[in-house]
Amino acid sequence: METLPTDAAALCRPVNEEAATTMLKVAIVTAFPEHPDRPAGGVEAQVVCLVEGLSRFGDLALHVVTTAPDCRSDSVTSWDSVTVHRLRWAGGRTLRHTVGPGRRQIRAYLRQLDPDVIHSHDTFGLMVDRMPMPGVFTIHGFIHVDTASQPGRLAWLRSLAWRRAELKSWSQHAHIVAISPYVRERLAGMSRATIHNIENPVHRGVFDVQRRDAGNRVLFAGGMIHLKNPMAILHAAERMGPPGDDMEIRLAGGTSEPDYLARMKSQARASGLEKRTAFLGHLSRDELLEELATASVFVLPSLHENAPVSIGEAMAAGVPVITSDRCGMPYMVSEGETGFLIDPHDPGQIADRIGRLLADPALRQQMGERARRIALDRFHPDRVAERTRRLYYRIAGEST
Repeated sequence: METLPTDAAALCRPVNEEAATTMLKVAIVTAFPEHPDRPAGGVEAQVVCLVEGLSRFGDLALHVVTTAPDCRSDSVTSWDSVTVHRLRWAGGRTLRHTVGPGRRQIRAYLRQLDPDVIHSHDTFGLMVDRMPMPGVFTIHGFIHVDTASQPGRLAWLRSLAWRRAELKSWSQHAHIVAISPYVRERLAGMSRATIHNIENPVHRGVFDVQRRDAGNRVLFAGGMIHLKNPMAILHAAERMGPPGDDMEIRLAGGTSEPDYLARMKSQARASGLEKRTAFLGHLSRDELLEELATASVFVLPSLHENAPVSIGEAMAAGVPVITSDRCGMPYMVSEGETGFLIDPHDPGQIADRIGRLLADPALRQQMGERARRIALDRFHPDRVAERTRRLYYRIAGEST
């Protein structure tokens, strides 16, 4: 990345000034990785894919505005044709930052930048409601719900604080992107915004995966945390006879709950699964593509999800998916067609569905091919970017 001057005027000056005067100027306000090829978490991965897709249109001047706790000074960098404004962290924990100093900081910066459209994501949407510029807010998750599931005695109190902040913000946005019909359902009665259905993109490289199904590999990709529920896969494996005897369990992802990961490793040892279970940690993009290429089944038994990027990636790679029958997951996976829906608290049912797929290569191939066709239409970044671009012009047109 090229580092540009950091004086106040330069911070709000587009990298390509001449082009920007004739294009729609869009500020994408979001978490964004310092190195776009190494996103941390689903939201960053999805936004990187979206921005990369939008950058292919010649009529958009794209500005990413972000801040993070490890950012100690303001800077502007260029990523291909995109201007990335990285602001110092204004202070405090995430909730305080979002509703207090960070909110004031972001709003002041956007008034200087003066975009035609503001597209906010996740917690950043709570910072930019009621801005004078037209805007749209993509809700990637319900923060108060996720917070309530975290360990610690005060999780319920933090959840209440987040819920109050989210409800207030939802009621003040004019346009909201729902990444799943589940989001639309949850917002009923809580927001008067116009709701637009645009699903999250996945990285275009996943669509090029050449399948080499190993025949016995069960892949999980996500955080090693209670909410994602990977322990259920180990409990399911305990209950499996043939064809689970030679099954390999591949668990990819880091953790913010080290005690949970320690319990998983202890469970693998106690159940005799240790030699057949690989804790892969956080994977690079190339490493993930290799895991998807050889996976036989993808399993995500989450307790709560809106539209997990890992399911979209598995579908795009042509891997059949087993996931939970709740929240936004049933809107991604069609029961018996692209995979199976399970009760995340029922290890016997999970074991049965894994066993059915491992025992039937033809069924795996049929489901995987159907999943990939659906993913091409719903999750390919070019298609998602085009839908998003049309929305920008619609929103901008309403203000003229």
